[in-house]
Amino acid sequence: MNIILFSRKQVNHRTEQIVEMFQTIEKLGVDYSINEDFAAVVEQLTHVRVRPERVYRERPSASDNDVMVAYGGDGTLLEAVQLLPSSSVPVVGINCGRLGYLTADNGNGIAELLERIARGNISYQRRDMLRISGDVDCRESPLALNEVAVHRGGATMISVETYVDDNCIATYHGDGLVVSTPTGSTAYSLSAGGPVVDPMCNCLILSPLAPHNLTMRPVVVPNNITITLRLVSRGSDVLLSADNRTYRIKDGATIRIERAEEPLILATPHNNTFYDTLREKMMWGVDNR
Repeated sequence: MNIILFSRKQVNHRTEQIVEMFQTIEKLGVDYSINEDFAAVVEQLTHVRVRPERVYRERPSASDNDVMVAYGGDGTLLEAVQLLPSSSVPVVGINCGRLGYLTADNGNGIAELLERIARGNISYQRRDMLRISGDVDCRESPLALNEVAVHRGGATMISVETYVDDNCIATYHGDGLVVSTPTGSTAYSLSAGGPVVDPMCNCLILSPLAPHNLTMRPVVVPNNITITLRLVSRGSDVLLSADNRTYRIKDGATIRIERAEEPLILATPHNNTFYDTLREKMMWGVDNR
C-alpha cells in the first residue's frame, strides 16, 4: 500500500499533527509519496528529511490499494481530486481549515485514521463528478466535484440560455448560473439559494445567480442528461469556475456539462451520515432560543 499525501502551502499546518502523521506512517511500515509543497513544509516544521524519490511534482503514480490523504480544508481536497492518478484511488480528507465539509476527519485522531486506512477498515462513498466540454480551454482538468458556475466578470448583466438535452429550460438574465452535483449542494449552490440535496441522489441542481427576474428559481434535473449553456455577455467579461479553478470564456460560447463516467471515491472515516455532517457543520435545525 502507498499513501499519497497532499497539502498546500497556504494551509494552517499544525506541527504536532504532522509529526504524528509521519510517526504513524513509519510505525505502520507503509510506503508514502508526497507533493513538493507539502514536503517542504514537513521539512521546515519537523526537520524530517523527505527522500527525493518520495516527492511528486505534478500527478503522482498509483497502484492497487493506494489511498490519497488530503491535509487541509475543502479547497485542498478539491485540488487533490484534480491530481488523482486514477478514479479508483479513494480520497481521505483531514481538516485543519475552517468548515471542512468534505474533509470529514478533524485531525485529532490521525494515528487511528492512518491505522484504519492501512487495515482497509474505512468506509467510502461514490460521489458523482461533472465533465466540462465546449468553448473553454480546460482539457487538462475537465472534471469538477462540487459545481461548474458561469458568472459575470464585470459590471454588466449576462444571459445564459440553458438546455437540458434538447429542451430549453430558460434564459437566465443576471449574474450567471451554477450547475451543481448533490455533493456541491452545500457549497456555492447553497449560497445562491439552491436546495440541500443528499449526495446519494441521482440528480443535478441548476441555481441562478442574482437573477433579474422574480420567477427564476433553482431547478433539480436528472443526472443522465447533458446541460448546454449558451452565453450572451454583450462584450463584457465572463468567467467559468470549476470548483476552485477559473477560466475566461468569450461572448457566444457554448458550454456542455454532464455527469462524468469517473466517480470520486470519498472516505467517510467515522461513518458519519450526510445528516450528521449537516447538523454538525451547518448547525442544521439548531434552536438557540
